[in-house]
Amino acid sequence: MKSLGVIISLYLIYLVTTHPTEKVTYNGNQLWKITNDNKTTLKLLKTLAKEKYLTLWALNAKKVDAMIDHKYVTQVKEKLLENNQKYEVSIEDVQKAIDEANPKPQEDLDGRKGYRLTWNYYHNLDDIYDYLHYLEATFPKLCTVTTIGDSVEGRPIKLLRISNKNPNNKAVFVEGGIHAREWISPAAVTYIINQLISNYDDEPSYIKNLDWYFVPVLNPDGYTYTYNVDRLWRKNRAQSKTSDCVGVDLNRNWGYDWGSNGSSTDPCSNSYRGTKPFSEPETASVAKFFINNPDIQWVGYLAVHSYGQFIVYPWGDPNRIVEDYEDLNDAGIQAAENILSAGGETYTVGPAGLVIYKATGISMDWAKGSQAIKYVFTIELRDKGNYGVLLPAKYIKVASEEALIVVRTVAQTINNLSRIIQGGGEPYTVGPVGIVLYKASGSSMDWAKGSAAIKFSFTLELRDRGQYGFILPAQFIKPSSEEALILVRVVAEAAAKTFTKK
Repeated sequence: MKSLGVIISLYLIYLVTTHPTEKVTYNGNQLWKITNDNKTTLKLLKTLAKEKYLTLWALNAKKVDAMIDHKYVTQVKEKLLENNQKYEVSIEDVQKAIDEANPKPQEDLDGRKGYRLTWNYYHNLDDIYDYLHYLEATFPKLCTVTTIGDSVEGRPIKLLRISNKNPNNKAVFVEGGIHAREWISPAAVTYIINQLISNYDDEPSYIKNLDWYFVPVLNPDGYTYTYNVDRLWRKNRAQSKTSDCVGVDLNRNWGYDWGSNGSSTDPCSNSYRGTKPFSEPETASVAKFFINNPDIQWVGYLAVHSYGQFIVYPWGDPNRIVEDYEDLNDAGIQAAENILSAGGETYTVGPAGLVIYKATGISMDWAKGSQAIKYVFTIELRDKGNYGVLLPAKYIKVASEEALIVVRTVAQTINNLSRIIQGGGEPYTVGPVGIVLYKASGSSMDWAKGSAAIKFSFTLELRDRGQYGFILPAQFIKPSSEEALILVRVVAEAAAKTFTKK
């Protein structure tokens, strides 16, 4: 019985240390913005993080945001001064910032008709899911809610589809809440949903003639954990088999470029990639959804994160260049310009691995590399580090409006490449020639792009899809030529717009 008591005691200690039930507090901890201007900066900060002096929140080529443990503020300050390292304090007391970021509602949310969700406050998982089901019940011809899988702890992962049931529609997937502590992400995704549904009849055709698939909270366990226990939790809640540490970074767990430098093998790391690609049910649920729906024509994938104010596209590896980077960069710049024109903040545009940091096994790269989706972006919402992941609720609407502008810009860009369909023509597939057709070298298009540096270089493969092949009957000359004319007009408009900007 004595040995049994020891076993029980040890097990209770394990439960307390690995599965705390009391709220984690950060009284006295500070958020510092540290200038990343020499080769030793990141090395020093990673060493201090490993020794638990601080926790890295965000980093890029210019600066590092780090939360300093209140017990080690003096020591970290001395270390930075020894290295002539500049820093400034963004948040004097992290716990105070947590307490003030999401004030208690001043309105009776339970008395609202149909759902509690607002965009004046951050809401828990139940409020978000109740809102999705409210939309399905209220707009049954447009909205469908599906459970695409379950989390580690058995919570459903819910997907909302918005569709006018046009059989020619292509589709866009919008993913939110993959990192638990980024509360603005689910808030922004639900805001986008609300705006599209509330104004659906007045929306332009480029919105209505797309099928929209939204997963507001891909990490429901982690998100719930941030409400109940630890506001700054990032990963899911999977228990490691080799460590007492909990959680996998779901945005390092995707099955494209998984396992390379740009993620961690340490289960205690916030960027731990898991034991294998799609080891986690949350990421696997999305992959299975794509596999089980092969007839959906995906043209867009948007991942909503915070923070830093970035609009980035593949790849997460800075040593690689995506084939259609000019198309993606142009769309990203247009979105950033549209945000500024609407009175929003400045967003940096570029390849993720260059403008932020190297990250592999990420959802964006999987969407581009494995699914060959044309327009793939990650949006890092407000702010630039004054609040970080603790963006106060008063900024939900303005930050979400910026996300909505990106969504609209991407949809409009897709529309510009789909005008042939909208003109009553046949559906055309768009993408890099080597992926959507086959590998071919020495082509005129590649010469025009590579040797003559012509910005807008396309090859148009006209009708049909094989019923007649190159023996197309004369009766199809005019409609087929009209489709070619539409492409010429679209390219001319794009070229004129680019020239006007310059």
